[in-house]
Amino acid sequence: MAKVSKSSKSAAGGSGGRSDMSLAGMRRTFREHLLYTQGCFPDIADKNDLYMAFAYTVRDLLLHRWIMTMEKLSREDVKIVSYLSAEFLLGPHLENNLINLGVYDAVREVAEAEGIDIQALFDQEEEPGLGNGGLGRLAACYLDSLATLEIPSIGYGIRYEFGIFDQEIKDGWQVERTDQWLRSGNPWEIVRPEITYHVNFGGHTEHYKDGQGRFRVRWVPHRIVKGVAYDTPILGYRVNTCNLLRLWKAEAVESFELAAFNVGDYYRAVDEKIYSENITKVLYPNDEQIQGKELRLEQQYLFVSCSLQDMLRIYKLFGGELDRFSYHFAIQLNDTHPAIGVAELMRLLVDENGMDWEAAWDITRNTFGYTNHTLLPEALEKWSFDLFAGLFPRHMEIIFEINRRFLEEVQARFPGDEARLARMSLIDESGERYVRMAHLACVGSHAINGVAELHSRLLKEDVLSDFYEMMPEKFSNKTNGVTPRRFMVLSNPGMSRLITDKIGESWIREPEDLRRLEQFADDAEFHEKWRMTKLENKKNLARLICERTGIEIDPYSIFDIQVKRIHEYKRQHLNVLHIIALYNRIKQNPAYDVYPRTFIFGGKAAPGYFIAKRIIKLINSVADMVNNDRDVAGRIKIVFFPDLNVKNAKFIYPGADVSEQISTAGKEASGTGNMKFAMNGALTIGTLDGANIEIREEVGAENFFLFGLTAEEVMSLQRNGYRPMEYYQGNPEIQGVIERISSGYFSNGDKDLFKPLVDSLLFHDTFLLFADFAAYLDAQKKVDEAYRDHERWTRMSILNSARMGKFSSDRAIREYCNDIWGVKPVHIDLG
Repeated sequence: MAKVSKSSKSAAGGSGGRSDMSLAGMRRTFREHLLYTQGCFPDIADKNDLYMAFAYTVRDLLLHRWIMTMEKLSREDVKIVSYLSAEFLLGPHLENNLINLGVYDAVREVAEAEGIDIQALFDQEEEPGLGNGGLGRLAACYLDSLATLEIPSIGYGIRYEFGIFDQEIKDGWQVERTDQWLRSGNPWEIVRPEITYHVNFGGHTEHYKDGQGRFRVRWVPHRIVKGVAYDTPILGYRVNTCNLLRLWKAEAVESFELAAFNVGDYYRAVDEKIYSENITKVLYPNDEQIQGKELRLEQQYLFVSCSLQDMLRIYKLFGGELDRFSYHFAIQLNDTHPAIGVAELMRLLVDENGMDWEAAWDITRNTFGYTNHTLLPEALEKWSFDLFAGLFPRHMEIIFEINRRFLEEVQARFPGDEARLARMSLIDESGERYVRMAHLACVGSHAINGVAELHSRLLKEDVLSDFYEMMPEKFSNKTNGVTPRRFMVLSNPGMSRLITDKIGESWIREPEDLRRLEQFADDAEFHEKWRMTKLENKKNLARLICERTGIEIDPYSIFDIQVKRIHEYKRQHLNVLHIIALYNRIKQNPAYDVYPRTFIFGGKAAPGYFIAKRIIKLINSVADMVNNDRDVAGRIKIVFFPDLNVKNAKFIYPGADVSEQISTAGKEASGTGNMKFAMNGALTIGTLDGANIEIREEVGAENFFLFGLTAEEVMSLQRNGYRPMEYYQGNPEIQGVIERISSGYFSNGDKDLFKPLVDSLLFHDTFLLFADFAAYLDAQKKVDEAYRDHERWTRMSILNSARMGKFSSDRAIREYCNDIWGVKPVHIDLG
């Protein structure tokens, strides 16, 4: 990495303050933090003390830029993006910030001068437990791009005390351990006890007339909780813009009831503190079917209410008039989790600020944009009417009024269509009543977008077709993207250097420049360097796998990788069926020719997701048998990599030869893992689902291993009555695979262990594994054949990386800025 330039040192305050980016300056700041922040000296400092001192040293540099950014924004008439997300899967901060600051090499020199192994400090940092999967990682990529593109923005979310869970594998089963990511402190956050907001729950409403005779509503809550702000600076790549991630922690308004204590009721004395803090205690996985989802709904409302109150405070602080709020804040709803914000902003404007309904509704609709992230009907968030009304009686009234006015519009547009009214209503009254959060987001936003071209089209044609027919101008597509800073420059430094040596470093900020690599796709010398770089990455991953699992793998084998949340629609079990089919072929014919392949899985199953946890067990049970069978030694090996997270993924994406993107067509909204793998030179085997379609269009059909039904074919097959047993009976290889599983071969003779999984395939097969099985095996054979031709494979790998510029999160954010938010960059100078 290039060292910081002299001009940057000068601009950063190289005269001796904590913003001094010279070697001497950073070394001095590090020692000060070790002494005065950590309260120790080098001889007694442990690894965490050293990490914390280095982190605070780097944070000082960020805060200098953050202050300059805030000062500039406070002086100018700018529009700010507020990105509301229940998750932000950030990954470790230290190494990423060193790259963005341009001081990676300088800090390494400081560490060496102090006798410290910088890699040990990177390893010491805990993964922030603030996200679960793709939704949270996308939000983190977007924060990176917003800052890199110098777009004023604030990310708003929840400061979870405990992350989703740490995953261990015991006897092949997933075991959940508490993710105590804050146990050693978090040097990147700044607590803001002066920035707190009261949030109401329960109670009732009172209607009255104000002094001017206008109808007003007062919410009398049963409980009041306060949200406290915790700020994390988010720096862009090689720019001075430092934006903000503001997370909310729930606390009691009065944390200790002295009266109860004085009469000996010690539990009641702290009851309010326990209730309040539980709200932001733990992050729940998306697939978890929580009994009584009250806590999750409380989480969502707390962070949304605090965030909106915060925006209004900031706006008023700088003299803004409320009727122009939407000109100065663009709020993006990252899926439906923050959708209650539509009703909450109306409450704040009408009840708390005395605004008329029509004016408030105009502001609300022009402020919000809504990103939909799912095509699965069960994932479209809706809440029991009784639960919602019990927690939010005022919001229920507001939603009823929004719904009344909206349905009048629908009726005027489509007179006599009662079925349409029922489908589009914000309240589902087909059985038990529910509040439909996606409908609230659609009605209360001026823009609605999907996250891949196929996904956006299916939203229009199916999931949200009624809304599209009535308000087509709201709909657009914004294909997801990932940041090349974290997933190339940080994760794959060897390949990044190789690329930069050939085409310069502009691609890091302008990933479309990767196209210039195409001219080296047939360069023999470049081929050799590319292969050696990939091999080194595979050796690094092999060492990590051996360290974590005890399994030794061959870096010269094909690394075939599927890492993502464990879910039936993502079809990890289709991958397993292929492995068992290969195993059966070898057992039937020991001379069967298969290129050595290592199958690597990783991902977490929601603790309550029965089938997903069985899939993890099946992977590990098959691995135990196959890895210890001499008949297949050297040809097939299987690994389940435990506790997949951003920190571990740093080694996984660069080490992949094959990227498994095999979800049932029409079920994956977009995917971002597919982009990370391809960006790092892995070749995709996949269906025409999500962003796979666009990746294939970009890299070329000849550089993509396609199989399976299309989304239209999937829907047609399901409409006409899909019968998996017909596929089973017509394919002897499927029969052989299922027989291996159901016979107890992989479960020590226990025929019941995997029976639920087998039965779900034979009698339901909701995600059409059997229908795609034969095509999947054919595509896998093409992978085997292609890899044997190393020159051909290397060319394909280079072209995959070269043609992935479109899938940068910078491109996605530019589209949001231009098409939805209407925001412009603001350049920040330090001098």
